[in-house]
Amino acid sequence: MNRRGFVAAAGLAGTASLLAACRRQVAGPAECATGGEQSAAIEWKMVTAWPRDFPGLGTGANRLAEYIGRLSNGRLTVKVYGGNELVPPFEVFDAVERGTVEMGHSTSYYWKGKVPAAQFFCTTPFGLTAQEINGWLYYGGGWPLWREAYAPFGILPFPAGNSGVQMAGWFSREIKSLDDLVGLKMRIPGLGGEVLERAGATPTTIPASELFTALQTGTIDATEWVGPYNDLALGLFRAADYYYYPGWQETGSVIEALVNRQAFEALPPDLQDVVEIACQAVNMDVLSDFTVRNAEALRTLEEEHGVQVRALPADVLRELQRLTWETLDEMAAGDELFARIYESYRAYYDSVKAWSRIAEQQILDQRVG
Repeated sequence: MNRRGFVAAAGLAGTASLLAACRRQVAGPAECATGGEQSAAIEWKMVTAWPRDFPGLGTGANRLAEYIGRLSNGRLTVKVYGGNELVPPFEVFDAVERGTVEMGHSTSYYWKGKVPAAQFFCTTPFGLTAQEINGWLYYGGGWPLWREAYAPFGILPFPAGNSGVQMAGWFSREIKSLDDLVGLKMRIPGLGGEVLERAGATPTTIPASELFTALQTGTIDATEWVGPYNDLALGLFRAADYYYYPGWQETGSVIEALVNRQAFEALPPDLQDVVEIACQAVNMDVLSDFTVRNAEALRTLEEEHGVQVRALPADVLRELQRLTWETLDEMAAGDELFARIYESYRAYYDSVKAWSRIAEQQILDQRVG
């Protein structure tokens, strides 16, 4: 797909004019096709990795479907299915690849077994923030590489949300040193799990619907999920005593919309633009939602539920960061696609962190009161 990350101004203007014209049509949305020609309404299905209507994630999928329907004036509608309603959460990619559904809503690190380099397009430990990764994807060469990575599977990826910096997670015991990570059974996906394994822990991946029970029964000793907004909704504070920060493992996690390439290319150009623009809109919308709700939920966890929010020790974070770069270097050595994506990511990372250090970081450090 040779479409730009952002539709050109002329294209946006054309799409806006078309949609305005469609709204004035008396005959209804099925007749609002490019050039005024007749077209039948198109119905798509979207499967997600989240429980239905789950805060931030599930509601973000719902919002994406809503935007597509509204922007297309009903010419393209999307029915959303939560995890396990149509397919299990970790089979979203397969369903889109097979064409069982036209869309999926998930995160790319779930597919590391198929495409190890896909993890860059969600998050890396000690990596890019939400603002920074949007820069890499839209203007720094990241999105074309993402499309290349998914091309063999007939899937087009779109950024469709971001959780922002996450929490390190919920722990049934205190973490005072690196020794406390040894033997720790923790739900943690992606590269964060691989790094933690090198530190002596045992990572596993568990869907959201099973986290509370696994933590409460001792099947796992710790779990990271997202942050206060989602963690409060899952009731994880009832299953573990200690809530640690910072979210070293997920510093700005991109949520992806997966689109079956054949279904996308069958759309008329203006509806292809609608899908792309709707994903851009929900990408901003979900991050804004998380920013507000995380702040509110953190206050609730501390003030109403007495949650102990603690910082991970500095020496633990230093070792996890060392292991992160060691892991990435070793993975790049044996995978050509991974190496090329890593090169792009690392070059951008080195460039943008210099700016972030004297911009956002300085302002945050200087805040008082």
